[in-house]
Amino acid sequence: MAVVETIKHKKIIWTNIIKPDHEVIDTLRKKYKFHPLDLEDCLSKTQRPKIDDYEKYLFIVLHLPSQSGKRKSIEITEINIFIGQNYLITINHDGNKVLNNIFEKCSKKLKTKKEYMGNGTGFLLYMIIKELFDGCFPFLDKLALDLTEIEKDLFEEGFHKDLLRDISLLNKDIINFRRIVMPQRTVIAQLEHKNKKFLPENLDIYFDDVVDKIEKIWNNLETSKELITSLHSTNESFLSHNINNVMKVLTIFSVIMLPLTFITGVYGMNISTLPLLSHPESFFIISGIMAGIILFMLIIFKWKKWI
Repeated sequence: MAVVETIKHKKIIWTNIIKPDHEVIDTLRKKYKFHPLDLEDCLSKTQRPKIDDYEKYLFIVLHLPSQSGKRKSIEITEINIFIGQNYLITINHDGNKVLNNIFEKCSKKLKTKKEYMGNGTGFLLYMIIKELFDGCFPFLDKLALDLTEIEKDLFEEGFHKDLLRDISLLNKDIINFRRIVMPQRTVIAQLEHKNKKFLPENLDIYFDDVVDKIEKIWNNLETSKELITSLHSTNESFLSHNINNVMKVLTIFSVIMLPLTFITGVYGMNISTLPLLSHPESFFIISGIMAGIILFMLIIFKWKKWI
């Protein structure tokens, strides 16, 4: 069910809509005369990030990361924004917690409301976008912590656990995060070039600050991507090395057993003319010969540095 909340300060109205439905979108169409395609986009969560510039308003689609599930994996949340001369409408499809917290602070604290809404809709938009992308840094911190844990486990002395699943899941989060952030770089960079009625020129430096934040997020993700790739390669090398060691032990064991199997096979044929067969100590003599063969082969392997 859709939730519609409104804050008003002087002539500025901020409307926050959580999980919009057709009824709410139809109300927006009648009240603000938004373009039908924009309203249609508001009912779909598969839109790409973009800015549409109209005579009376801007329509912005943003994607941001969120965490869901038991593993807290990175997923996409979409936020649509309509900004006009005296109003700003945010459509929060997935109940983004950062946006809801901003709205709650403005609705409960008069000082915060004046700070956010006292300088026009353009400044309000800047404050919202700034805090939304500030909310990305805890996700980066969590990724960095997970990378550190995997690196610690991977290089721990005597550690033989297969970390492929953990590395693959973390790599998936990094890929999803990069997929979210990459288009935002272009969208936010375009804001300063859009309709100056809603985004005055004195806000250029503020949106440049947001662009810098996004670039910092992107650079951190690039570093995380390189690190997870290196950890994956190292893990594969360790696994391959362990498999080679196991195969070496099995091969040595098989080579040692080959002559012993031959001897036991020959003496298992029940032929009376076999050497030592009638000797009263034949079992101990043959066992001694077999032990000598084992010792000789181990000495050869050691001399060749195969073990």
